[in-house]
Formats: sequence, C-alpha cells, structure tokens
Amino acid sequence: MIGKLNHVAIAVPDLEASAAVYRNVLGAKVSEPQDEAEHGVTVIFIELPNTKVELLYPLGDHSPIQGFLDKNPGGGIHHVCYEVENIYEARDRLKSEGMRVLGDGEPKLGAHKNPVLFLHPKDFCGTLVELEQVPSAA
Repeated sequence: MIGKLNHVAIAVPDLEASAAVYRNVLGAKVSEPQDEAEHGVTVIFIELPNTKVELLYPLGDHSPIQGFLDKNPGGGIHHVCYEVENIYEARDRLKSEGMRVLGDGEPKLGAHKNPVLFLHPKDFCGTLVELEQVPSAA
C-alpha cells in the first residue's frame, strides 16, 4: 500500500539556524520558508537525492509543533511521511484494520499541495505517520 518515503519531518526551535546547518555545513539544497497556516507550521524542505527532510517551526499560538518543542526543547524527529497512490483507499483500509486516523479523518492539503492524513503514533511503533497522496506512488 505505501510507496516511497516522502520525507522525515524534524521540529526545530530555530528555523533559520537549522536550515543554515543543512545549507552551509552539509551542502544541501534548502527551500525558502513556507507558512502552512492550516497546519500551524512554517516549513523548509531540504532536498536530498532520494527523499526530503522537512524542518517544522511553530506558526501561531495553537501550533502542534509548539507543544512538541515544549516537551523537546532541542527539537527532534516529529513524523515520517509515506507516499500513497489513493489516500481514500489507504484511509479506509487502515481504518478497517483498526488503525486510528487523526483529526476528522478527512484529508487536508499538505505543504506540497497534495492530500495528507496523519495516523496515530500508538498504532505505528510510537511514530507519527503522515500519508501523502502522490499520483506516481508505488
């Protein structure tokens, strides 16, 4: 059902300093910051040959990333994102297996403007999982 690893998301307490490490120390291609108000985050993507790293920074007073950083002041891995070809089929199959979809269960547009869903970490080895619908996933 799942396709490629789309990205690993890291919550960071200082977005620009974190981006600078990837850009200046590791020599990676780093995107410009992008506000995602619906998700309460500002994101920067680090382009790698085989995947991406997404840096997450709180946007607004009710950002879920702020809660994560309150518990983990130095930041850390927040979630992994896997590609799926059809997010509705994936959601329905997972729910039929007893897996919990977070929120209202309806996909929202993610940072790549593709539909995304998040799955409960207790159902996936303690890891928050994001599914992103990508037409070429396989």
